[in-house]
Amino acid sequence: MKVYVIVILAIFLTFGLTAQKKVHQTFKDTRVINSHSVETLPKGHLDFRVAHRFGDLAGEAGGWPTFYGLETAADVLIGFEYGLSDNMMIGISRTKGAGPLNQNVNGLWKYRVMTQQSGRNPFSVAFLGVGSYSTMQKCSTPGLLCFFDKPAHRVSYHLEAIIGSKINHRIAVQTSLGWTYRNNVEFNDQNDLPSIGIVFKYQFTKVFGIILDGTFIFSEFRQNTVSPDGSKTYHNPFGIGFEWETGGGHVFQINLTNAKGLVETDYIPYTDASWADGAFRIGFTISRQFKL
Repeated sequence: MKVYVIVILAIFLTFGLTAQKKVHQTFKDTRVINSHSVETLPKGHLDFRVAHRFGDLAGEAGGWPTFYGLETAADVLIGFEYGLSDNMMIGISRTKGAGPLNQNVNGLWKYRVMTQQSGRNPFSVAFLGVGSYSTMQKCSTPGLLCFFDKPAHRVSYHLEAIIGSKINHRIAVQTSLGWTYRNNVEFNDQNDLPSIGIVFKYQFTKVFGIILDGTFIFSEFRQNTVSPDGSKTYHNPFGIGFEWETGGGHVFQINLTNAKGLVETDYIPYTDASWADGAFRIGFTISRQFKL
C-alpha cells in the first residue's frame, strides 16, 4: 500500500513540476515592430540595438523619385539596453525623431511582474516606462512646439501595462494599455493620450515568424482633425513584418508600417501617414546581445 501511495505522490509531483514549467520566449525580441513585447533581457545581458524607418514606399512622397522611400529616413534609433535581472531591464537610446520634437534622448525601464507558466499562470505581465527629452535647437517662433518656453516642454512620457500569452509553440498574442503624456501640445490637443495595443505572432519555424501590431489611440482631437483636402490628419499606427533569430544573440526584423517614429512618445502622438494613401514604409531592427 505504501508503495502505491509513493508512486501516486511521485506522479502528482512530477505532473505539478511539469505543469508549472516557465514558458520560454513568448516573443523573440523585446519589441514587436513598433510595440514593446512582454519580454525582458536576461540578467547581465547587454543589447545593442539599431532601428530604421525609411520614407514613404508609395503615394505622393514615395515611388521612384525617392527609390520607394529607401533614399530618405523617417527615423533612426541607436541604443543600448541592459538586463538588471531576468525580469527587469533599463535602456537608453537616441532617435532622429519623426514628429515635431527631434533629436530625442530616450530612457526606458521595463519590469516583468509575472511569467507565464504552463498549468499555473496563463500569461506574462510587464510594466513599461519611457521618457523622452528633445535636444533640438529652440526655434524662434512663439507658439510652435519647438519654442520650448520652459525646459519641461522638451519632455514626454509613456507608461504601459503589457499582458502576453504564448498559446502554443506557433501562436503568441499580446495586449497593452498605455498612457502617453506630453508637457507641451498644440492648441486644442490634449496632453494625455490613452491607447490600447494589440500584437500577434505566428512562428513558421524555430527561427522564422510573422508579426503584426497595432495601436489604437483615444483622442477626440485626432478623430476630428482633418487636412485641407478633407482627409484625416492623424492615424493609428499599424505594422506587419517578419523576424529571424539568426543565432549567436542576433534577432533581425523587417517590417512595413505607417508609423514614422520609433519610440512611443513619438509614433503614438504624431503618426500622420495612412496605409490607404500608400504612406507606409519599410523598416528594420537589428538586435545583438552580449553577455557581460
